[in-house]
Amino acid sequence: MTLNALDYSVGGPLLLDGVELTIDRGERVALIGRNGAGKSTLMRLIAGELKPDDGEIRREQGVRVTRLEQEVPAGAGGSVFDVVAEGLGEAGAALAEYHRLLHAEDYDALADVQARIEALDGWRIDQRVTEVLERLQLDGDAAFPALSGGMKRRVLLARAVVSAPDILLLDEPTNHLDIAAIDWLEGFLKQWPGAIVFVTHDRRFLRALATRIVEIDRGRLTSWPGDWENYVRRREERLNAEAQEQARFDKLLAQEEAWIRQGIKARRTRDEGRVRRLKAMRVERAQRRDLTGNVRMAAAQANASGKKVVELKNVSFAYGERCLIRDFSTTIFRGDRVGLIGANGTGKTTLLKLLLGELQPQAGEVRSGTQLQIAYFDQYRATLREDWNALENVAEGQDFVEINGTRKHAIGYLQDFLFTPERARAPITRLSGGERNRLLLAKLFAQPSNLLVMDEPTNDLDVETLELLEELLADYPGTLLLVSHDRDFLDNVVTSTLVMEGEGRVGEYIGGYEDWLRQRAEPGTGLPAATLGMRRPEPAPAVAPVAAPEPAAPKRKLSYKDQRELEQLPARIEQLEAEIATLTAAMNDPAFYQRDAAAITAHGASLQATQAALDAAYLRWTELDA
Repeated sequence: MTLNALDYSVGGPLLLDGVELTIDRGERVALIGRNGAGKSTLMRLIAGELKPDDGEIRREQGVRVTRLEQEVPAGAGGSVFDVVAEGLGEAGAALAEYHRLLHAEDYDALADVQARIEALDGWRIDQRVTEVLERLQLDGDAAFPALSGGMKRRVLLARAVVSAPDILLLDEPTNHLDIAAIDWLEGFLKQWPGAIVFVTHDRRFLRALATRIVEIDRGRLTSWPGDWENYVRRREERLNAEAQEQARFDKLLAQEEAWIRQGIKARRTRDEGRVRRLKAMRVERAQRRDLTGNVRMAAAQANASGKKVVELKNVSFAYGERCLIRDFSTTIFRGDRVGLIGANGTGKTTLLKLLLGELQPQAGEVRSGTQLQIAYFDQYRATLREDWNALENVAEGQDFVEINGTRKHAIGYLQDFLFTPERARAPITRLSGGERNRLLLAKLFAQPSNLLVMDEPTNDLDVETLELLEELLADYPGTLLLVSHDRDFLDNVVTSTLVMEGEGRVGEYIGGYEDWLRQRAEPGTGLPAATLGMRRPEPAPAVAPVAAPEPAAPKRKLSYKDQRELEQLPARIEQLEAEIATLTAAMNDPAFYQRDAAAITAHGASLQATQAALDAAYLRWTELDA
């Protein structure tokens, strides 16, 4: 498929402006860009669900395209077989009807349906549906509405692939999937023979799958090889060069504006060309589309909680015969950042409710700490009122919100989360998934809290906002309970993990997802090796005496000069770190790029030199201290 000079607008500047894109057989293209940049719109254009305003889409004869939507369709019913068969058009509908009549034992009506199926070569298609259900480990007779969110996504994936499309379009395919399901999906898609175009917020999923990265930025597309680290580095270089070029242009425009204001001298005949050039520069500046700003997050903080936030002693909980938590003990202290990991349905939400005191244990004891103020992020966004707009959901009738002693107008506060005044007053039914998540974050952080509870906060967020959220949570002075299937996010945020290991076992591990992977498998047993507070240590087996370690080389006594240098290095390191912080803060100021190119280059060189001096100071301090 080839897209040539494609334009598409939804009012205002073009959402897609002169887009050029070729999709080759067998490649896996990751579409990335800020929320609202047009990723889902581009996929709908590729799928043929939308028509471009201008340009053309050329596809090979007979190419089939299927799209997996971002959200589970409302009102979808019937059995899993019925939903999957819908992906095969008229023949699939006939097959679904045949299976319903067969289960209802309505044999009188079966003959007509059988005739329709035979006319459409439907029995061969029936075999294909059965094969896909087996391949994706789905029960065709199960009721679709009764499935979990993750299983519904798997059924919709089956519906998308059953027609064996040449181009498979996936919009946030990892939403509501647990870690095991995401790993399975990675393996499945790597074996997919056709082309894949996908949008995802999961950076690890993207790195594992993408053979090419296509970025949508201000309506334009740029293509990069599927190397995430290289993309991030090259993008920063491009944006820096763009900022320098814009600063040079703006300086020249300011000089020309100053010249034209001199009056009659600027209107001499010989300067008419200069006046025309100025007019052209004004048009160019007016048409410039500035880079979308970043969210500015700050969490309203309450007074500190007690040192002990929650303590569980020998807690058990079961639903009927199914034991979710058995004899589990743990203590969470102020400042802990705890991640909850486990497959869907293993009891993460139950454990969360026990920790928060919303559910009483059937055995054992839960003790909550003092002075707790809890803010809760709900992955299903149930705390957002559908009959209110974004402004009403955050301000709740007030004109101002107060963040850490500072009053901000509610509109200004929402602008920090990239909502324009018009968007802030729009019904939330018109907001995208990413906008809804940003709105929920704005509502959450406006509440003073010392205990943050976040259930899948990363769904639908763009990478820039995700990284800023990581930074905010790293600096949050209170306690964090985080449920997430985003492996990189867990690694970057949490300091310990609680893992639902099945059969009521809850493992407690130090570190994030990768740390859990390293600790969980004990050779020869299959049991977690570093579970804290779960099992008593095994007695050490009898082993041959270990040879005594060689004596360490005696430390060399420092000379007076070296000793003096070692004493002065901490202050030197502190000074260099302060200089780097000042230089970096200056570069974060938008006005910085209004300076001339030489000053910007000199500033960057100064930052590099200071960083090199800091690295050298740390290295020298390590040498002397050893």
